[in-house]
This record gives sequence, C-alpha cells and structure tokens, in this order.
Amino acid sequence: MIRVLLVDDHPVVRTGYRRLLDQTGDIQVVAEAGDGDSAYAMFVQHAPDVLVTDLSMAGCGGMELIRRVMLRSPEARVLVFSMHDGALLVRRALEAGARGFLTKATSPEGLVFAIRALDEGRRYLGPDLPAELLQRDPQHESERLAALSAREFEVFRLLAQGHSSAECAQALNLSPKTIANHQTTIKEKLGVATSAALVHMAIRHQVIGTASV
Repeated sequence: MIRVLLVDDHPVVRTGYRRLLDQTGDIQVVAEAGDGDSAYAMFVQHAPDVLVTDLSMAGCGGMELIRRVMLRSPEARVLVFSMHDGALLVRRALEAGARGFLTKATSPEGLVFAIRALDEGRRYLGPDLPAELLQRDPQHESERLAALSAREFEVFRLLAQGHSSAECAQALNLSPKTIANHQTTIKEKLGVATSAALVHMAIRHQVIGTASV
C-alpha cells in the first residue's frame, strides 16, 4: 500500500482527491493538511511514502515545506500538484527537491500514475509540461529570479499576488521588519524599483496568473 500525505488549502479539493486515491486499492491517504506548518508536522508523524502538495497555501508555503521535508528526509518523494505551470515555478520546485510536478488540469488517472511513479523511485513531469523545463533557462531575467532564496521566492509570490507586507508577515509567521528586509533584497536582486514592475515580472514568468492580480 502506498501511503500518501495530501496537502491543499481547500478542504473540498482534498476530499475529492482522497476519494479518488482511496478507490485505487493500492493508495491510502494517511493524513491531510491545509497549510505548510501542519503539513510538516504530519510528515514527521506519519512518514508517508509520497507527499502530494500544492504550492499556494498559508504557513510556511509549498516551497518552504519542500525545503524542510528534504532537510529532514533527503530521500522523500514529493509530488507538486499546482494550478500554476510557469517554467520558473516548476524548476524551483524541482530544484528544491520535488521529484514530480503536475498541474491541476491533469486527469485523475494522471495523478494516480504520478504517485505510483514516485513510489517506484522515478521522477515524473506531467504530460502537459514540456521536458525542457528540466533544463536551465539561460535568460538573464530568469537567472535573477533563480537567485532568490526559497524564503525570498515565497515573499516574492505573495507580494506579486497583491498581499501587503503585513499579510505576508502573518502568512509566513515572520515579523513585518523581516518582510520589509526581504522586499528590499528581492527588488535589488531582480533589478526592479516598483511593486508594479515586480508584478509584471511575476506574470511574464507565469509565477502568478493574471487572475491573481
């Protein structure tokens, strides 16, 4: 039996995934979580075979969750299941330690197949994602984005989605001063002077969708 930890901030979505996976006969959802901090606690408690997680959620965030999990268990099998499919986002997740990436446009069968693939020790990229996502993007702007730390990238995404510094601080359990320092560093690394420029860069590289703005 493949033991799965399911992480998504929407309870209805988790319920649907659980029903799907529990019907397979060889996959069991042993725990669920709706935020990054709870997800890490559940990972420590249950030691699942595969961790299936979204990236956009409260708490430490998906990227930070992957980083924490990999620090604790370098052999952990993490599958990202996200509505976003920007090349930079996929690469960042893979570089952080995820072994697979699927978009939520993937068929139910695709999710089941990916979980089984990771359990067998293979890496998996969804069929709607080009294989070149595994290659390094030589474009200068992408290189600047890639230079952001995991925490800076989480702050960058939240700011680009229109969250205030106070909201970022609350979501990531950081002080407003720390967020302000991150914001300054992010703008310096990306070479942008305004929040609008930061948002446009995020859209260009599909870190967020236009609906997020």
